[in-house]
Parts: sequence; C-alpha cells; structure tokens
Amino acid sequence: MELSFASLVHPQVSKRGFEGMKTSVLTPSVARKSSTGKMFPCFATVATRLTSDGIKDNKLDLERRKHQLLTAIQDTQRGLMTSADQRSTIEEALVGLESCGAGTPIELLDLDGTWRLEYTSAPDVLILLESSARLPFFQVGQIFQKFECKSQSNGGIVRNIVRWSIPNLLEDEDGATLLVSAKFSVVSWRSIYLQFEEIAVQDIDTSKLQVLIAPAILPRSFLSLQILQFIQSFKAQVPVRSQGRQTVGGLYYLSYLDGNMLLGRAERGGAFVFTRTRPFVV
Repeated sequence: MELSFASLVHPQVSKRGFEGMKTSVLTPSVARKSSTGKMFPCFATVATRLTSDGIKDNKLDLERRKHQLLTAIQDTQRGLMTSADQRSTIEEALVGLESCGAGTPIELLDLDGTWRLEYTSAPDVLILLESSARLPFFQVGQIFQKFECKSQSNGGIVRNIVRWSIPNLLEDEDGATLLVSAKFSVVSWRSIYLQFEEIAVQDIDTSKLQVLIAPAILPRSFLSLQILQFIQSFKAQVPVRSQGRQTVGGLYYLSYLDGNMLLGRAERGGAFVFTRTRPFVV
C-alpha cells in the first residue's frame, strides 16, 4: 500500500530519462486531474441513479398509502357505516398519508377546484347522511367542496355543496343544491380560517312544483302568474351570523394535498377525505 501511494504522489522516473532521452513525467497535480476526471463521471452517474431510484420509491410509497386509505374507506358509505376497527384502520391510513406532506405549505393554485367527499368523521356531516338513510322522503347525493383561489395569494372562497332530492318531487338528477359559502384566509402553512357568510338553496326543478300548485290557483290571475314566475326563479339565500352579529367561523387544517387528493381536519373535530372531480358550476 505504501509503495502504491508513493508512486501516485511521486511518479517514478526511468533511468533512461536521466540519460537525456525525452520522458513523460506526470506531476502530482496532473495525476490528480487525470484520476479525478475519470472518477467523477462515475460518481455523478451513481448519484443520479440513486436520486432517481429514491424519487421513484417515494412515489410508489405515496401511491401505496393513498390506495390503503381509499381501500379502508371504500365500504363505509362516506363514513356513515363504520365499526371501531374500521375507524382505527382509517385513522392509521390518514396519519400515514398526512406524514408524506408534513412541513410542506399548501399552494392555493393546487387547492383551487372542485373536490368530492369520499369519507368524513365530522359529526355535523354524519347527521346529514344519517337523516338521508333514515328518512325515505329525503335523499342526499354528492357532497363537494369548491375552492376558488387560483389567482389569490392569501385566501379565497370555499363553497360546501350538497346535492339533495325528494323522491317523486325533486329527483336526484334534477334535485336541489345546498350551498354554504365562506371566505377563507391562510393563517399558517397548512391552516385556513373560514368565515361563513351565506346558505343558499338553488337548482330546484320547478316544473313538478308548478304541476302541483297550478290546479289550486286556477283560473290563473295576474297574481297567480307572478307566483309561478317566482317558483321558476326560486333561490333562497340566508346569511349566516351568530347572535352577536358576527360571522360564524372556524379553523380548517389541510393535512394533505396533491393533484387528486385532499385531506382536511376541522377545528371542532372530524377528518375529511376528498378526491378531485370535474368543475362544479355554481
């Protein structure tokens, strides 16, 4: 080992070189350059390969965690029908996926869009789903969250959207839409503060309402025509305010976000799992 190291630092000079013949002698600096030039490309190739493999492994692990969560919530009817074991499994899957995005700030550009509810443990939403399951005259369809913040830097608007219907009157495909609108502001890397402003009911299919009401007000007078016109353009809006005349609000923690999945946790308890869906036109 000593001989090898010495020959690299102090190259041997042949005897013939001292006899006036030309000889090629590498100085230590030249030797280092020659050796380094050959070795560094190998190091760079290995580092690139390791980095690429690491990114690939991280993506595979992320997709595996998302699949585990979606599998865990698959047969729960959006959280309505869950056992204690299922809730434990779901919470473990939630925490596992949330850890993948820990410390990364939410980008409002990525948050913008329409998200469909796949699962929740929030009591206020579960009550709505339970009512739909127990009451034959009330059905709850899809539930969405629509964020409007693409061009914003510190907040925007979020709309909680509930599609609902009444059999034989407001059918599911032609039913009504319940909108709960709120302004939100970013208060930390992953937390937003909601200020609820309005509850609105719209998209009611009024043709069946007119069929039911029209016979009762025949023959039609000017007043009856006004009533029917009102039904056709019906849209109920109720401002949301507390007794102190202050808008109702609360913190909402966005625990995970990527191109097709959003996880959130409400201040008053309850987790939410959303997947991205096509834009919902309000």
